[in-house]
Amino acid sequence: MAEGWDTRVLPRVHPTVVHMLADAAARSGDATALVCGDRQLAYAQYLRCVAGFARELVAMGARGSRVALVCGNSLDMPVAMFAAHAAGAQAVPINPTYTARELSHILGDAGVQVAVYDDDVAGTVEPLCASLGIAHRVRVGGSGGRSLDHWKDDAALALPEPLPTPSDYATLQYTGGTTGLPKGVNITHAQMAINISQREAALPTRPDDERILCMMPLFHVFAVAMCLHLTVYCRGKLVIMPRYKPEILLELIGRERITRLPAGPTVFIGLLAHENFAGTDFSSLRTAYSGSAPLPEETIKRWREGTGTPILEGFGQTEAGPVLTYVRDGGPFKAGSVGPALPLTEIQIVDVETGTRVLGTGEKGEIRARGPQIMSGYRNRPKETMEALRAGWLHTGDVGEIDADGYLSIRDRKKDMAIVGGYNVYPREIDEVLFAHPAVRDAAASGVPDAYYGEVIRAYVVLREGAKASVDDLLAHCTANLARYKVPSKIYLVAELPRTTVGKVDRNVLRQKLAAEA
Repeated sequence: MAEGWDTRVLPRVHPTVVHMLADAAARSGDATALVCGDRQLAYAQYLRCVAGFARELVAMGARGSRVALVCGNSLDMPVAMFAAHAAGAQAVPINPTYTARELSHILGDAGVQVAVYDDDVAGTVEPLCASLGIAHRVRVGGSGGRSLDHWKDDAALALPEPLPTPSDYATLQYTGGTTGLPKGVNITHAQMAINISQREAALPTRPDDERILCMMPLFHVFAVAMCLHLTVYCRGKLVIMPRYKPEILLELIGRERITRLPAGPTVFIGLLAHENFAGTDFSSLRTAYSGSAPLPEETIKRWREGTGTPILEGFGQTEAGPVLTYVRDGGPFKAGSVGPALPLTEIQIVDVETGTRVLGTGEKGEIRARGPQIMSGYRNRPKETMEALRAGWLHTGDVGEIDADGYLSIRDRKKDMAIVGGYNVYPREIDEVLFAHPAVRDAAASGVPDAYYGEVIRAYVVLREGAKASVDDLLAHCTANLARYKVPSKIYLVAELPRTTVGKVDRNVLRQKLAAEA
């Protein structure tokens, strides 16, 4: 598997996730694998659908290239994801709520051979495919698209040969950047498969006896790791919600006898406040998993009191494959901690200035990590790859400390980033969009604390002399160019921005001022 790492200390490591799905189908073919609304697939049917679509993708020239998946939650998304892998292609999951501006950069940078997209975003995706020269397009769902489950009863279907190898690229996952443009993270099959087994070692599941609820978007790394892959590894049932509605989620927990609930902090906070929470049957639930953003200690306490189950927090990022640490079920609870490192994972705290001096227990510094799950690098970004991967260590850009027991706590962020409802948002991207408005002379955005979303974006804007643009005009411009969660919750028109003595925008003062306004 991964060179230099003895993976024999882990539970079974599959060569690739394609082999993992094939193994689940061989062992538990008749067991229900996927449920979404009134559609469902058993494991044997799941594998046939993946094989059928993978063969189509191979015929489109996908092998060795990239397949964009611009899809929301449905039965088609898992089939498309595994089919891209089975076709020997790199899956490129993309948020379907992205605007044409956001999609254009990712599709162009990825060099996509095939685009798979939802029917309801066809009006945005198809013109982009035409302009970028993406010849092969597959429209799924809705009234104008196709369903990817029509191969489910074709027992003669087999996966296309050759199957991918551990060293092949599996996924190209785009994540925001301080430059304002998303960067594509290259993850191999070995890195992905090992991280699945690392997670299993830390958070063991019960084979053939898990029912996992997926309300998070399946284009997000957390949902892929903690819903899609976790379920196939343990041969469980994945119940997919097309969109998040708290009352439906609570009803599904009881009706589907859900055992595991991965979600972000805003979901747990919202569920605790919902009128149906007290009447929900949580007796089947074993564990809830949280990630993407810190969870208030009070929320963890109230959830355990209301459900009888823990919320286990972890830490990771797209570049880390994605999981680095997790609180163990039954292990010691430490307020504010995201737990110890996963097996075969090393975590160190280093000085933020050079990133080379290792700090001691309880000292705050940048978190760096090393392990077989760490990314290969950024696509088309050698400079950024060298900055992130130094001497075999991934420098995360997050600031934290480690206690005497090896438990990590996140304290701050070195890089300029906000986490809005679990999504990473880089203020530089919002700045660039605001700068593109003809009335704007200067602009700067930042994340500010928010009780529900964790953080929201707010911005200061300086208009050009004589310009007449209103705040509503600027918000409309942002809405047309940014996914909804990136749009500032408020824009303030000001005469000037806070600057340092050398003329740069003073980000610390900016954050303080915007937080005070909030």
